[in-house]
Amino acid sequence: MTEVDQAAAGISSVNLAKYAKTLSSTSIPVLLTIFFVSAVSTTPAPDPATQGAVADQVVTPWDVQGSVSADGKQQAIDYDKLIEQFGTRRIDEALLARFERLTGKRPHVFLRRGMFFSHRDFDKILDRYEQGKPFFLYTGRGPSSDNDEKFLFKHELKVEQTKAFARQNARDIIAVGFDLKKTFIFSNYDYMGGAFYQNVSKISRQITYSQAKATFGFSESDNIGKVHFAAIQAAPSFSNSFPQIFGTTTNPPCLIPCAIDQDPYFRLTRDVAQKLKYQKPTLLHAKFFPALQGPQTKMSASDPNSSIYMSDTPSQIKNKINRHGFSGGQETEEEHRRLGGDTEVDVSYQYLRFFLEDDAELEQLGKDYRAGTLLTGQLKAKCIGQLQKFVADFQERKAKVTDKDIDEFMDATRVIVPSMGKPVAPTPTQPSESHSSR
Repeated sequence: MTEVDQAAAGISSVNLAKYAKTLSSTSIPVLLTIFFVSAVSTTPAPDPATQGAVADQVVTPWDVQGSVSADGKQQAIDYDKLIEQFGTRRIDEALLARFERLTGKRPHVFLRRGMFFSHRDFDKILDRYEQGKPFFLYTGRGPSSDNDEKFLFKHELKVEQTKAFARQNARDIIAVGFDLKKTFIFSNYDYMGGAFYQNVSKISRQITYSQAKATFGFSESDNIGKVHFAAIQAAPSFSNSFPQIFGTTTNPPCLIPCAIDQDPYFRLTRDVAQKLKYQKPTLLHAKFFPALQGPQTKMSASDPNSSIYMSDTPSQIKNKINRHGFSGGQETEEEHRRLGGDTEVDVSYQYLRFFLEDDAELEQLGKDYRAGTLLTGQLKAKCIGQLQKFVADFQERKAKVTDKDIDEFMDATRVIVPSMGKPVAPTPTQPSESHSSR
């Protein structure tokens, strides 16, 4: 990942790339994975004192903050409320069971533990998989300071900076372990043109300023680039934006794993798809990776102690968890052994939910911590060990990525021949649920 003075994200976006790799490998027969090297940007939460006694949570592509309670305390994001507010569907046990039955594999830890909690039409992607029909995966990767989106929203950045940051992010993606034969990484600055820009034009004609304003909350003082970016973000959702791979066909649909704050972009995209007679993109929504200070806070580029960076040393990781990791334990050891700890707010436990693969071990750690037999220091030590290994392994792989590797992954003239797998255990096709989210 980029250095602390350049990055605004910790390990969460590398986790998203890791999950995208899982989906694009042997689990389900994705044609290929297409990465856009840019991502979400958040702004500091307003001071509750200026917001009155109570404030609702805000989740947009540029601002994420929990609600403020009557006593002025910042609350964690209410994901159940977002499902209702956005009109999405919960990833339930029945959907996961079908995934496992079709693929012959347990769902990824991010799915089975609810890190990806919501979806739009993922059941239809499973339908296509069961029928042996293709689809492709599109997602983005980048801290809050790179590429054209950030140039539009962060006036202190220069084009040259954002392009350099995007290339660094491409290096991170490659280090996760993607297959060159199945992966195309692109930056809008370098790739936009031809068929891609034709789609941008078609999309932009279908989105009115009123729609953009209602969806994103733009004001009269926002630059027109922000409004137009909705069309740019939407274009990779359609297969004919990549003629070197798909030619002119618009049939293969797109699966987009993303954080829930990106959903407004793709609600518009799905509406436009109908008008253009394109396939609607399918979405898998992720929760936000909690900051070290707890689930009611968020990671910030201005505070290096709010997250673990992929460039951190083992000692830095240890110090950050020990000194800044929010604890769900009690004030004293005596109280902790009597009352137990709270795993719902304990950052070390929450991080282990992302990084500890063994479900039985995680469950036992939670039981022991809640019972008071496992102390905060012991839980933190377990978390530290897991993170140190994860980050060190990533750094080792990243060190082997060359400039030539990056050039190859981002070569827009490279022909990628799509390939398809087959369901491990075919079952009778099940009709999709009658409910269809927008």
